[in-house]
Amino acid sequence: MVSSPANKHLVDEISGWLRVFDDGSVDRTWTGAPEALQLMSSVPPHSDPIDGLSLIDLPGNPTLRFYLPSHLLPNAPILLHFHGGGFCISHFSWLMYHHFYANIARSLPAIVVSVQLPLAPEQRLPAAYHVAFQALLRLRDATPPLTSLAHLTRVFLIGDSSGANIVHELSVMVGRAEEKEPGFWSPIKVAGGIAIHPGFVRSTPSPSEMKLEWETPFLTLDMLNKFLALALPEGAGKEHPYTCPMGKLAPPMEGLKLPPMMVVVAEKDLIRDTEMEYCEAMKKAGKEVQVFFQTDVGHSFYLNIFAVEEDDVTRKRTQELILAIKDFVDRH
Repeated sequence: MVSSPANKHLVDEISGWLRVFDDGSVDRTWTGAPEALQLMSSVPPHSDPIDGLSLIDLPGNPTLRFYLPSHLLPNAPILLHFHGGGFCISHFSWLMYHHFYANIARSLPAIVVSVQLPLAPEQRLPAAYHVAFQALLRLRDATPPLTSLAHLTRVFLIGDSSGANIVHELSVMVGRAEEKEPGFWSPIKVAGGIAIHPGFVRSTPSPSEMKLEWETPFLTLDMLNKFLALALPEGAGKEHPYTCPMGKLAPPMEGLKLPPMMVVVAEKDLIRDTEMEYCEAMKKAGKEVQVFFQTDVGHSFYLNIFAVEEDDVTRKRTQELILAIKDFVDRH
C-alpha cells in the first residue's frame, strides 16, 4: 500500500480497486463498498485443524498455501489453485477464496494448494505464468509428508477468472516441457484442468455481453479492459493469446498438448460468449473439454460468502459447482 503525496500524479485508476501513479507505484487501498472489506480479509494459517481442516503456508518461490483435510483418503488428488483479480489485485489468503476452496478440500476430499501470484502492473504477464510454472515444479520436487498423502499422478490445475487463464496457459507450458524432455514432470502428472469463468475476451464485445454489462454494473467491461491494459505486455491488445487463446494470434489448438479440461460458464457472466467460443475451439481441435453451464448466476458468484449464506440460488449453484468439480476429479 502506498500514499499519494503531492509529488505523485495519478495516471490510471480502476474505481474501488487500485490507483497507478507516474512513478510506477500502485495503491491497492480498497475504496469501494465497506461491506466488501471482510471478503478481502486475510485468513491466517493454522496447523491445528479448524472445522476439519489445517491451513499450512510453505514460504518460498512462490509461497504456497496447503489446505489439508483431517479425514484425507490415501493418495488424495491435489488441486493447484490460481486466484483471480484481473492479474492486478487479490491475494491467495483472502476470505473469499478460503471459504470456497476449504469447502472443496473437505468435500472431495483433496489437498488444495493455493499459489501466491505476482501482480501487475508491477509485474506484467507473463510473470504470473512463470510463477505458476514454478509452483508446479515445487510440487514435483515435494518431499514427505506431501508425497505420502497425495496421489502425485492426479494433479489438477484450477483457477478463477484470470486464474483460469493461468490454467490454460500453464497446461500449454506443461505439455511443451514434456514434449521437449519426456519424463520432465515425473513423478507428478497433470490429470486435468478446471477453468472457472476464464477471463477470455475479444476486442469487440457481443450484443449479449453489452446487455449483461448493464445488468451487472459491479463487473463492467471498462473494468476488465483496464485490468488487461495494466496486465498484458506493453503494447499488446485484447487479442493477445494470454486473453484470447482461440484467436488468430494464438498458436493453433490442434498442436497443443492439453489435459482434459472442465470449463465453468455462468449465464450472467458478461464474458460468457467468449468463454463458450473457447470451449468450441477446444472441441473443434479435438481436445477433451466438459462445459458446466450454470443459470441465474454471474462471474465468480461463489466467492461471495454473504450471498452463499443468504441467497438460496447462490447457495444451490455453489453446491452444484462443488459436486461437478468432484465428479470431474473422480473421473480423471
